[in-house]
Amino acid sequence: MKWVLTTKGGAGGGGGGELKAGVFKSKLKWVGLFGLVLSAFSLFTHFLLARYSDDFAVSEYQSSVTIFSWRPIFENADLPKSTTLRRRLWGPVTRLEHIHPYANPRGNYVAPDLQTNGYIFVRIRGGFHEIRNSICDVVVVARLLNATLVIPEIQSTTSSKGISTQFKSFAYLYNEDQFMESLAEDVKIVKTLPKNLKGARRKREIPSFKVPNSASPYFYLHHVLPVLNKHSVVELVVPDGGCLPALLPPHLEEYQRLRCRVSFHALKFRDEVQELATKILYRLRASGRPFIAYDPGMTRDALAYHGCAELFQDVHTELIQHKRAWMIKRGIVKGNLTVDSAEQRLNGLCPLMPEEIGIVLRAYGYSWDTIIYVSGGEVFGGQKKLIPLHAMFENVVDRTSLSMPWELNRVYGREANLVDKSPKTSPPFKEEKKPNALRTSNARPRPLPPPPPRAKYPYNIEGWWGWVAESDNEPESTVIELRTNAHKLLWEAIDYTVCVEADVFVPGFDRDGKGHPNFASLVMGHRLYKFAASKTLRLDRKEITSFLEEIHDHFYQANHTWVTSLRRHMRRNLLDGLKEDFAKSKRLSFLSFPVPECSCLRDNPSKVLPHASSPSGNSSQLHGIFGAMHQCPSWMDRSDVVSRLEEVKESEEDLDEDDSDSPAATPLFRQSSETPEGGGVEMSNKEDTQIEDQEELEGVER
Repeated sequence: MKWVLTTKGGAGGGGGGELKAGVFKSKLKWVGLFGLVLSAFSLFTHFLLARYSDDFAVSEYQSSVTIFSWRPIFENADLPKSTTLRRRLWGPVTRLEHIHPYANPRGNYVAPDLQTNGYIFVRIRGGFHEIRNSICDVVVVARLLNATLVIPEIQSTTSSKGISTQFKSFAYLYNEDQFMESLAEDVKIVKTLPKNLKGARRKREIPSFKVPNSASPYFYLHHVLPVLNKHSVVELVVPDGGCLPALLPPHLEEYQRLRCRVSFHALKFRDEVQELATKILYRLRASGRPFIAYDPGMTRDALAYHGCAELFQDVHTELIQHKRAWMIKRGIVKGNLTVDSAEQRLNGLCPLMPEEIGIVLRAYGYSWDTIIYVSGGEVFGGQKKLIPLHAMFENVVDRTSLSMPWELNRVYGREANLVDKSPKTSPPFKEEKKPNALRTSNARPRPLPPPPPRAKYPYNIEGWWGWVAESDNEPESTVIELRTNAHKLLWEAIDYTVCVEADVFVPGFDRDGKGHPNFASLVMGHRLYKFAASKTLRLDRKEITSFLEEIHDHFYQANHTWVTSLRRHMRRNLLDGLKEDFAKSKRLSFLSFPVPECSCLRDNPSKVLPHASSPSGNSSQLHGIFGAMHQCPSWMDRSDVVSRLEEVKESEEDLDEDDSDSPAATPLFRQSSETPEGGGVEMSNKEDTQIEDQEELEGVER
């Protein structure tokens, strides 16, 4: 039986239509709500995976969602590995491949005595490179005095407020256990002073010495050691990035190798810092391409010390001059306030600007899609100074573009919230009571008093532009700035690891704000020790500046002759730069040039290179650069000799390949399909190419 709903007229049909429309609308609402929930759940899951996934590098690099601010852009999928061009740009320096690290003791070197003369407690001031130099020196001093070394205290961390209490002083940057274990056969090291000496230190009853950078071993043996024997403890304050001369007497050569063992083996960054540096390296190499590490070296202190203020022609010039005046007042700089910056630049005493570095790299042959990692915590002048470099190279990255904020926060540890206690608003206006006019009226009117001085509040002098005109002194560091100084140590530790492992390293400047070797010098020294043949472009700033002056009016259009001359100079400077650093940098910082004391020569180079005209040709040139070098012990592996022979033979065959001609003047900054192989200016002469490649493989007899 069927029941039929009867309605009057057409009312039944109209009601059914309204019912169907209502049901359809409700379904749309449920579908839309389900879609929103599903989208929110998908987004939440994606970020959870990005946050906690173990396969961080591959997933983040290949993800369609931009995890990092850097998305690499390449012209070609792969860069051929067997071409002459690749070896010229990225390959090792052949004549240095037989130098290997060897910092082990040689000769009669005994373990430290169980009974020492006392304790040495050290407080170290300065930046990253100064701290590293100082730690190496104090270990040598402890060995020299037969003393027990207390883990050094890094003032940049102990003076900071609000940093993590999980990592204190030395442990904020380095691994304490690794430091102690690596040097167990050299120096006796403890983490803290005994309880009785701790109390004496709190009462400031411990004798203290503020040692200069060039304090000789005689000073420690005849001034510090008697006090140490008397009081059983001595405090050393090291403010200038070292407490021993860079060059020690010949009979103390073992102490130079001890410096190498400290810097290159014992000083390992703590696990959190090392882990993030390894992640950044993995992300840089995820594309399978080599990369360049570039350290600008443009700090305000260095620019002020060397008189390079006029290179900026803006407000930064005034800031540099203010800093130079402050340095002159304190005796750091001995000279005039006003210096001809153009002349300083022509003499190679000022940093090369990022734009100039970009022009040199493009002219040498690096393509527009080369990966360049910019190191350094501060580029004075701001990011606008890096704009020309970004215009010439597509893949310019730094620490922040290759890491997430939470990863950096994990390195910092759990930090306290800093509250700025300075008043943010002006104080309330107090209305002064005016005296009765009848009581103060006289025969003649009194002159009005001068207006009261305008109150100065923190927001009036905030920033550089305020305190430059306020006082001749540098402003006191705020609590937040002190914390940032501690963070800079961690930033530079990450950059240091990346620069040492880079395929090519390019320093923009190698001096700090006191005229000493800086961060870049330490990197070059570590690379020279770890793998002497690694490509490090030690640019002769005076010569490079003269080259750039020749094309000053047409930076973006270089002719063939200029490019050829620049390439020849840079190839020859791979060895000539070592000679210059040996003469200038080593006498200021041993760690910037630890060869030949911490290296050895493995096998006779003339047996490996068939081009050597005489058995002593190659070794004599190395002797001219480094002096006498020890032969490596027989237990070292020699398996790389045969492989090197094969590489040299292959390179000879590649030299016969033809190079396409190019016009007399070729743009340096073409991109995409217009770019020749290598991205720079192509060689228009086959003989020039063969001669230049032969110079790198065999060296040039001069």
